[in-house]
Amino acid sequence: DKTVSLRKDLSEMHEWITQAEEEYLERDFEYKTPEELQKAVEELKRAKEEALQKEVKVKLITDSVNNFIAKAPPAAHEALKKELDVLITSYQQLCSRLNGKWKTLEEVWACWRELLAYLDAENKWLNEMELKLKATENVQGGAEEISESLDSLERLMRHPEDNRNQIRELAQTLTDGGILDELINEKLEKFNSRWEELQQEAVRRQKSLEQSIQSAQETDKTLRLIQESLAVIDKQLTAYTADRVDAAQVPQEAQ
Repeated sequence: DKTVSLRKDLSEMHEWITQAEEEYLERDFEYKTPEELQKAVEELKRAKEEALQKEVKVKLITDSVNNFIAKAPPAAHEALKKELDVLITSYQQLCSRLNGKWKTLEEVWACWRELLAYLDAENKWLNEMELKLKATENVQGGAEEISESLDSLERLMRHPEDNRNQIRELAQTLTDGGILDELINEKLEKFNSRWEELQQEAVRRQKSLEQSIQSAQETDKTLRLIQESLAVIDKQLTAYTADRVDAAQVPQEAQ
């Protein structure tokens, strides 16, 4: 009987839709690791593609039902038409929901990758800061050399806050959705702790270098005054020697 055959096709398709909904849309997903999140994105992509491939079967069932209705007595029309309409609606909703969930998870995955990229960039800057702090630990030389070290440190300290703000916002977006929250909190705690520690050390080093410059400038000034004084005395002594003046005849400081 053609009606029985059509109802069987409709029923099988309904069962597949129900199974797909239970498997991909009604099941609770927990994404605690990047691997779980990536796997979920791939699974939903496959499910979406599989659902789209079922469009051919839905079309065949639709054509078969419509052909049967065109030839069958009116009494057989209503029930079959209703079942077909329910199937088409359920199928379209499934495709739409699968596609929507896949897109959402893809955006979440992209958000996670973006967070990693910003963290990587900021950690590279922190590495530079760490190296710079080590290089300015014991700066040798006068005020000019110390001033150059201070300038290079201050240039590095003027690093913009944009990346750190992005890290904060991306992390908030993910953890608000309960996605990779433990891992993200761990990474952020480590990053923020290192950031604060190096920033505080940089401020301390900045003040230390400023004090070293001031000390070096005072030393340079004292040395300059001594050199000027020695030059005057040297000139006087040279004059005394040229005039064959006896030491006992000159002031005490010249003696």
